[in-house]
Amino acid sequence: MAVTELTGAAATRLRALFARAGGQGTSAWEGIRYCLLVFLGVRVALGVLAVVALGTLPHPGASTGVPGWPAPSFSPGPHNFVTGWERADALWYLRIADGGYSAADGSAAFFPLYPLAVRGLSWILGGHPLAAGLLVANVAFVAGLVLLYRLTEREFSTATARTAVLALALFPASFFFLAPYSEALFLLLAVASFSAARRRRWAWAGAFGALAALTRSVGVALAPALMAEAVHQFLEARRGGVIRHDGGARTLHGDRAAPSALPVGGGVDASSRRLAGRLMLASLPVVGLGSYLAYWGIRTGDWLAPYHAQVQWQRTAELPWVTVGHATRQAFAGLGTFPDTYHLLDWLVVIPCLAAAGYAAWRFRPAYGIFTWGCLLPPLSYIFAPRAFMSDPRFLAPLFPVFWVFAVLIERGRLPRTAVVALSSAGLAIMASLFVSRYYVF
Repeated sequence: MAVTELTGAAATRLRALFARAGGQGTSAWEGIRYCLLVFLGVRVALGVLAVVALGTLPHPGASTGVPGWPAPSFSPGPHNFVTGWERADALWYLRIADGGYSAADGSAAFFPLYPLAVRGLSWILGGHPLAAGLLVANVAFVAGLVLLYRLTEREFSTATARTAVLALALFPASFFFLAPYSEALFLLLAVASFSAARRRRWAWAGAFGALAALTRSVGVALAPALMAEAVHQFLEARRGGVIRHDGGARTLHGDRAAPSALPVGGGVDASSRRLAGRLMLASLPVVGLGSYLAYWGIRTGDWLAPYHAQVQWQRTAELPWVTVGHATRQAFAGLGTFPDTYHLLDWLVVIPCLAAAGYAAWRFRPAYGIFTWGCLLPPLSYIFAPRAFMSDPRFLAPLFPVFWVFAVLIERGRLPRTAVVALSSAGLAIMASLFVSRYYVF
């Protein structure tokens, strides 16, 4: 009896602690529970789907590995619940985690933080890179969902937070968060950086941004985004209120941020000095990117080796709007034929997200639009011409403001919730099945 009472009291104190940390809206405990339920539902469903897909879909041909890391051979069994995700670029991350970089094989294109985390955890696990890669990705995804829930609840509402988490988890390319890829870690660090900035914890915001830039090259887009947020908060303080953004009225949905008061006795000069300090911290993502470039500069003399390595993937420069037009023509040129239907699949995922990204830039705080388009423009400008939107669904997955748009429109009744969930889930099932079966979804 005493033990039961003690356990109940501990749980009560724990929930109270989460509630105090959560601020307005539902307690942080409820948000964590919701995110865990969403994660577990998607994780289990996709694991089962992997087993079924590998047992039913025809295999496209011989497995293709990467230098120093052969692709695993097909074998039936329940192990595919886990091993079915060792595909495509996951092989590169595992190879780098296990054996490090090579100056001659193009591995420089894969930024180091995720494989470093996998390498460290693999050592703890006794040398199991795949298990470590899956653990890092899945834990990062859960943590990213929780932070996204809290940030969304701050910016909008609890209902919008729940819908945004669900929309992200059911996005057709969300299976990349569960595979040994860097997307989940990038999502976590990007959301953490914005969460810290919105709470005016600028050292943390800059540090998380620097780590994001060490995870994916587009993480450097956090630098101008954080700078915009610093200026935004400065102007809010100067004007004694919150500058809001939402269409014609220019208001942000449910912004609960308390404006910073001008420092007493310091006046404008103190406020300007504070802004200068925040701008310096906001630039730390550039330092993160620069440190990785410096590594290659010192090692090989080629500071731009991570970008020169893209030649291996036959990427060419193109104007973003030309890319969209090219991808649209490809999508409808060979309807119902293989492999031309890949183009249509890419297009059906990317085009609605590009529209949502435009809405985010117009309606939300400037920092979110800058981040979204700063991450979108590079892949739209540097493309694999025979398949213009190749990999873009994966690049879109961590861009959480896109999913805010869908969540807001659903909560306002402008998008039908059931139809969006059904279509997104169907897309997720199709793309995940193709991915585990080694079709060209990467």
